[in-house]
Amino acid sequence: MAATKLSAADSEKLSKLQSAVSGLSEISENEKSGFINLVSRSLSGEAQHIEWSKIKTPTDEVVVPYDSLAPTPEDPAETKKLLDKLVVLKLNGGLGTTMGCTGPKSVIEVRNGLTFLDLIVIQIESLNSKYGCNVPLLLMNSFNTHDDTQKIVEKYAKSNIEIHTFNQSQYPRLVVEDFMPLPCKGNMGKDGWYPPGHGDVFPALKNSGKLDALLSQGKEYVFVANSDNLGAVVDLKILKHLIQSKNEYCMEVTPKTLADVKGGTLISYEGKVQLLEIAQVPDEHVNEFKSIEKFKIFNTNNLWVNLKAIKKLVEVDALKMEIIPNPKEVDGIKVLQLETAAGAAIRFFDHAIGINVPRSRFLPVKATSDLLLVQSDLYTLNDGFVIRNKARANPENPAIELGPEFKKVANFLSRFKSIPSIIELDSLKVTGDVCFGAGITLKGKLVVAAKSGVKLEIPDGAVIANKEINGPADI
Repeated sequence: MAATKLSAADSEKLSKLQSAVSGLSEISENEKSGFINLVSRSLSGEAQHIEWSKIKTPTDEVVVPYDSLAPTPEDPAETKKLLDKLVVLKLNGGLGTTMGCTGPKSVIEVRNGLTFLDLIVIQIESLNSKYGCNVPLLLMNSFNTHDDTQKIVEKYAKSNIEIHTFNQSQYPRLVVEDFMPLPCKGNMGKDGWYPPGHGDVFPALKNSGKLDALLSQGKEYVFVANSDNLGAVVDLKILKHLIQSKNEYCMEVTPKTLADVKGGTLISYEGKVQLLEIAQVPDEHVNEFKSIEKFKIFNTNNLWVNLKAIKKLVEVDALKMEIIPNPKEVDGIKVLQLETAAGAAIRFFDHAIGINVPRSRFLPVKATSDLLLVQSDLYTLNDGFVIRNKARANPENPAIELGPEFKKVANFLSRFKSIPSIIELDSLKVTGDVCFGAGITLKGKLVVAAKSGVKLEIPDGAVIANKEINGPADI
C-alpha cells in the first residue's frame, strides 16, 4: 500500500489545483485539505492491489452467524444500559430525483402516509419510551439536502428523541480536461460541487464537533445505515455482542441472491477482514465474484462502529479507503468526482467483524418496484417497524419489474387504485400503459404488457395467476 512518489507533471497539476482550491470561499479549510488529500492519493496510484489467490473465505469467528449471538438481556435495566451507549446515524445525503421527487429521499412517503424519516423517528422514540433511555438520531446531510432537512426535522420538536444534523463534506468537481475545480470556471451553482460518498461519514462526524459531543455524553457505538433501508432497525443482540467482544467495527452482511451479485462482499485477506467490491476485481474473475457459490454474502451497509476508534483513526488520518472515481458530465463538460465508501473502512479497525444477518434487515427502497413491495400486504407496519407477513411461504420477495411509466412515485401511485395482494406472487413484469383497479390479487409468474398506444386496465377485484396479459381478452 506504499504510495508511489508523484511524477513532476502530477506534482505541478496538484499544486495548481491546490492554489485554485485555496481561493474557494464556499468551503472550509477542513474540506479543502480533505479534497486535496483525496486527489493526491488518487494521483499517487496507491490503490491496494488484490492478489486473487490470497483471498480466503472468512470463518464464523470473522463473519459471525446471527443465530449464534447471545439473547438480549431480559432485565429492562440492562437493556437501558446498552441503549444509553448507542447513537443512530442515518445517511441522508441523497435526493429523491430518481423516483421523480424533489427534496431529500427520506421524505418520500413509504406507507400509511409516513415517510422514511417518520418511521425512523417512531422506531427510536418507542425504544426511548419503552426503556427510559436516550438514543439520539443523527442525520448526515449533504449540501443538497441540508436546508430541506432542517425545516423537516422541526416537526419532531415535541418527540421523545434528540435529533442532530450535520453535513458531509462539499468538494469541487474536477474538470477532466485541465484538472481545475469546476467552480473556478464560473459554475458557482450546486452543479460545481459534490458530496464525496459515505466514506466521508467518519471525518465529517469529527469535523462537525458531533463526535466529541457524543463521547462526552458517554456514547460508545454508532449504528450507521442508509435512510432508505427499512430493515435497518436497532438490534440489541448485535449491540450487546459488540460491547462484550470489544469489536471496533461490524458490518452486517446477508446471503446473496441473484439480485445482489454486484454487492461488495467480505473476505479474509492477509489476516484481516476487508470489503471486496466489484470494481477491485480483475476482469477475468468478475464472473467468479458474481457467483453465489464462492462469495455467499454481501454488504448491507448497516455498520456499527466504535466512536473512540473513529476519533483515534481520523486524528491520525489512517482511514485511507479505496478511491472510487465517478465520471460525470455537467453542461457538456466532463468532470470527475472522487468518492469513498464507509464499508471499505473495515480493514483499519481492530477486532472488526461481519455479522451474517437475516435478509429482513436489508429492505432498501431504491425504485417504485420496491415501494410496491412495502406498500402491499407482504408487509405490515407496527411501531414504525415494517414487518414481513408470515403468510408468505417463500423466504424471497417476488421479483418486480415495472416499466418507465411507473418510474416516478406520482405516476406509480396514479396507476394503482389500490396496491394488489401479492403474497403468492413469484414475479411480475409490467410494460406499457397499464392501470390496476382496486382489490386485485396477483399470483405466480405474471407478465402484463400493453400494446403500444393502447391503454390496458386490469379491472377491480381481478384474480390473476401465471399468465401473460397483452389485452383485455387475456384477463
